[in-house]
Amino acid sequence: MTGGEAVVETLIANDVEVVTGLIGSSTLEILDGLYNNADKVRYIGCRHESNGMIMMDAYARYTGKNGVFLSGQAGPGVSNTVTAMAQAKAAFSPVVNLAGAIASDHKGKDAFQEIDQVSLMQAVSKKVFEVKDVETIPNILNEAMQTALTPRSGPVHVDMPRDVLGQTCDFEKASKFETIANPIADEDNLRKAVNLLSEAQKPVILVGAGIKNYGTIAAESVLKLAELLNAPCTMSPGHGDSLPYGHPLNAGSAGPRGSGIGTQLLKEADVILVLGSRLGFNTTFYSYDNLNEDASIIQCEIDQNSIGRYFPVEVGIHADAKTVADQLFNLLGEHKAKKEVEVWADQFKDNKKNYLKQRDAEADMSSVPIMPSGLFKELRNVLPNDSVVTLDAGTMCLQLTDALYYHQPKSLFSPLDFGLVGFSYPAGLGIKLAAPERTVVSFHGDGGASMILPELSTAVENNINTVCVVMNNGTWGAEAAYQKDFFEGRYIGAHITTPEFDKVAELYGCKGIKVEKTAEIGDAIKAGIESDCPTVIDVQCSPDALYSFRQDSFKHKVKQ
Repeated sequence: MTGGEAVVETLIANDVEVVTGLIGSSTLEILDGLYNNADKVRYIGCRHESNGMIMMDAYARYTGKNGVFLSGQAGPGVSNTVTAMAQAKAAFSPVVNLAGAIASDHKGKDAFQEIDQVSLMQAVSKKVFEVKDVETIPNILNEAMQTALTPRSGPVHVDMPRDVLGQTCDFEKASKFETIANPIADEDNLRKAVNLLSEAQKPVILVGAGIKNYGTIAAESVLKLAELLNAPCTMSPGHGDSLPYGHPLNAGSAGPRGSGIGTQLLKEADVILVLGSRLGFNTTFYSYDNLNEDASIIQCEIDQNSIGRYFPVEVGIHADAKTVADQLFNLLGEHKAKKEVEVWADQFKDNKKNYLKQRDAEADMSSVPIMPSGLFKELRNVLPNDSVVTLDAGTMCLQLTDALYYHQPKSLFSPLDFGLVGFSYPAGLGIKLAAPERTVVSFHGDGGASMILPELSTAVENNINTVCVVMNNGTWGAEAAYQKDFFEGRYIGAHITTPEFDKVAELYGCKGIKVEKTAEIGDAIKAGIESDCPTVIDVQCSPDALYSFRQDSFKHKVKQ
């Protein structure tokens, strides 16, 4: 068996069902192994390595399994993955980058396509592995997949010289890597947390990816605990789908991308229970402007280094958040919420009700070009309950983050902390591969959509039928907003010209739809969902609907 065939056998032993990649001569032995096992592993060829890696990032986040990408060509094929690997690292996504490398005896000779790939990938990988001998391939791959999934999870890079992949060896039967158990919460810390929660008058639960990643079962654990405490729940940005939107204690996302309700709760709470969140930048801006400095923080995190990293905590619990939610519920037993808590929760529910009512009442349904408030209201009305939404970076998508209804966990995927433009559409393809039964709708601005057009061919060739909504306002909206608000409208590089995306989509074999009025949005979305091919909807949006999210970065520009 060749080294390349051993790679495939090891993937199969570890229940890998999908591999994306871009063909290259450095890894033809692996591709040949995939050819022989097409009934066990589906191979999806992409048009750019970065997009294929994003597909596997989203796939891994949705499934909780390794997302495997094949960087087929040494040198540029591998360097093209750097940005997407950085994206996966920022999202703690368990991606495995199988990378072809130049022949072992060519290294250090300025050979064709030579670059020090091992050093290159260090900064964007949780760990880099280098295969030097063919017989080590199964063990190294198992260690790489285990490392990627072990908390805190993250992408790994496996460097494989082309000559090693072509060598043969008598391998033992491929085996599956062993899963490492999660840490167990300290009982004293659990009791301290129970005491704080029992005495709280304004408790809030902040939920992050450590709950979302477990899906519906974890959401149920959190809501059971929240109902016992009568504690409102808010969520980290990008994880606003961790709890179903319709629950009366769901406050939506915290941070500047949220409605403001979640952040207000954090600013007024006396006890904040953090379940599976780092209290990171997008939630807090690392500032007490976004949470109460006098609040007692109970932080539960799977990563020990994240506990108390940004804010001092009263109690730190090193364990998985779902298990801790169940433990706290059991320890609280027959707990009865204080009268002050009832007043606190009732006030929150009134605030939420008034906000949602006002949001719909103020939606602009008539302007042409379309305004975001009208677009978002129509989307809330038309998107099916099973929808998975993927978002790009940029001002329109940031405004959309907390504007939709997420009916079940794992319904929202975004670039998170790396903020990669061009993320949404390939991420949607990855989600559709993971969950073909769900409706997948990917949102882009026109700038980001310009980056992903070649992957329309990938979608058509492989019957990955998702809907791509391009919110087309002719600008790099976030930067245009900053130039408007902080640089006296001195625009440079902010306005762009793009083709008609609906017509481009048709050239690729997709369904293309143009929307120019708010009233047309509902029918367009329904048509895209019902289509038997990928769909692109070009929505003509107002270039004037700009919002500066990162106002903290330009405080020095504000005139006193």
